[in-house]
Amino acid sequence: MRKTIALLATLAIVLLLAGNAMSQGENIDLGEGNHQFKNLPQYQSYMKNNDDTQMTEYGGSVPHRKHDCINDLPEGYKHCQPYLKNLWLGYPFSYQYDRARGHTYAIEDIFKIDRINRYSEHGGLPSTCYSCKTNTIPTLLDAYGDDFWSMNFHDFRQAHDTSKHHIGCTNCHDEDNNMALHLTHPALIEALERKGQPWENASRNEMRSLVCAQCHVEYYFETGTYGVAAKPHLPWDEGLNPGDMYRFKADGDPERDGFKGQFADWTHAVSETPMIKVQHPEYEMYHDSVHGAAGVSCADCHMPRIKEGSVTMTSHHMTSPIKNDEMIRVSCMGCHEDKSTGYLRERVICHQEKTWNQLLIAQEKSVRAHEAVRQAMEFEGVDEQLLEEAREMTRKGQWFWDYVSAENSAGFHNPSKALDTLASSQQYSNRAVMLAMQATDYAIAPTLEGPIEELVPPILEHSRKLQQSQEHLDSHFWLQYLPLLPEADLVWDGQKKLR
Repeated sequence: MRKTIALLATLAIVLLLAGNAMSQGENIDLGEGNHQFKNLPQYQSYMKNNDDTQMTEYGGSVPHRKHDCINDLPEGYKHCQPYLKNLWLGYPFSYQYDRARGHTYAIEDIFKIDRINRYSEHGGLPSTCYSCKTNTIPTLLDAYGDDFWSMNFHDFRQAHDTSKHHIGCTNCHDEDNNMALHLTHPALIEALERKGQPWENASRNEMRSLVCAQCHVEYYFETGTYGVAAKPHLPWDEGLNPGDMYRFKADGDPERDGFKGQFADWTHAVSETPMIKVQHPEYEMYHDSVHGAAGVSCADCHMPRIKEGSVTMTSHHMTSPIKNDEMIRVSCMGCHEDKSTGYLRERVICHQEKTWNQLLIAQEKSVRAHEAVRQAMEFEGVDEQLLEEAREMTRKGQWFWDYVSAENSAGFHNPSKALDTLASSQQYSNRAVMLAMQATDYAIAPTLEGPIEELVPPILEHSRKLQQSQEHLDSHFWLQYLPLLPEADLVWDGQKKLR
């Protein structure tokens, strides 16, 4: 919440300086977007991403609440994570975290999500949130420069046409250079430059993954105190693995990184631990996997070569290759031709099942760590140094859990890294509980025993509207650590302004 408060202060200053930014944002011409390419065969393939009815065993595109273990699809799912709202308490992700429907719905869905404050004239999160939801970022940056990142999210709702400004052709292709692959996202371009690997030197095969890495990566927002307010930044300077990025975020170089000291997205409401929210590190998970090391690109599996009539082309239906036998055939059997489609699907699911089982254990251990710190900090005579060490282990345990949780392959992109990361998460969370007990001379040990669902029940319902109710905050003892929000009505319903 501290970061949110600082960001809101920066946002207010930017809006004052911008003067008529609201009217500019509403009226800016964002162009034809994807519609200008509608006669290309690749466009017809791309529009297959509109299918939001198919699931795989651990993923898919049917929208549902990822914490809901009670209801069947399309509201909940059998492979749910019941403690998401607990672990993100005090951060906007605790309000709503749904299964993404995919590229063609990206801009439409963000207008509906509760993480952006629709009960206020100001979104509470910056315009940076458009970065990976639309093809309009180059146009917006040309118009507003680096001021764009921290502008009010709501300013640009009505300028976007959800049918043509979703993620699409120009995010990856240069229309002025024979549709060659290119990068448009500043965060990735700058990260590669810092590593001495400018994207212009990349091979075509490398580009078939790098265009995906514009969005399918972990990132953070620069603070504005040292960098550009709310500008996205990739934490790759120490390396691309979870331990590398955790070390990077432990001590920022203000001039290089846009933050100083320990980075935190928010402070957990219950344990008062400075936390990091992992985004979606698919590229980082994949880059040193068996497939990545062998030179297999993201597109090889998710955008295979197909034949449409007399035309052979790259499929732009960007989806899981295990949704049906034909997808497995074109995506996997070029290399694994000696295997059957059934065998290949089962191998994927086998890796995912093992990862998912450990993911749920790591999740529960993170919850227990927060509860241990909560009990310790409220214990009279607690050893403050041990308590701070417990918080550090809680922060670290949740980071390693979330690295796998937020990555959208349920471990398959790199099974060994996924399991190793979850093992680290469990060890750090266990250490947090032990340190919290030691900080109270083990006085709280008896109250930390037993099944986690009895110690800390999952928070099943929570939203911005519910947080306007004291009755809701009284319904779970963890919710009582949140502030009561002032009563308010909706201002925005999708792109429609209600008042």
